[in-house]
Amino acid sequence: MSLRSTRVGEQMKKELSDILGRKLKDPRVGFVTVTDVEVSGDLQQAKVFISVLGDAEKRSDTLKGLEKAKGFIRSELGQRIRLRKTPELLFEFDESIDYGNRIESLLHQIHKEEKNEEE
Repeated sequence: MSLRSTRVGEQMKKELSDILGRKLKDPRVGFVTVTDVEVSGDLQQAKVFISVLGDAEKRSDTLKGLEKAKGFIRSELGQRIRLRKTPELLFEFDESIDYGNRIESLLHQIHKEEKNEEE
């Protein structure tokens, strides 16, 4: 990834957080956090990694709402970031948070079992 695409990704992350937090009024979209944005080298596509507070149904509804509002989000983004062409947005769940929580719970469980064996 080039330095320019990294910079554009960081700027997009900041702006998308603001747009999703304040401008988007879709009731399906819950509490969304933009965790990362990866922009392709040619600046044509941007993978937006999100985490959503709630269960699987809430996550699914949020993704549907974001897909429906993609045009609005993209035009808002285009007004805020000066690029010849606003990148196509692809929304994906950031699995690293769930993965990290799973590892932490497993480590906690192992620690608890070791403590019980010592007693």
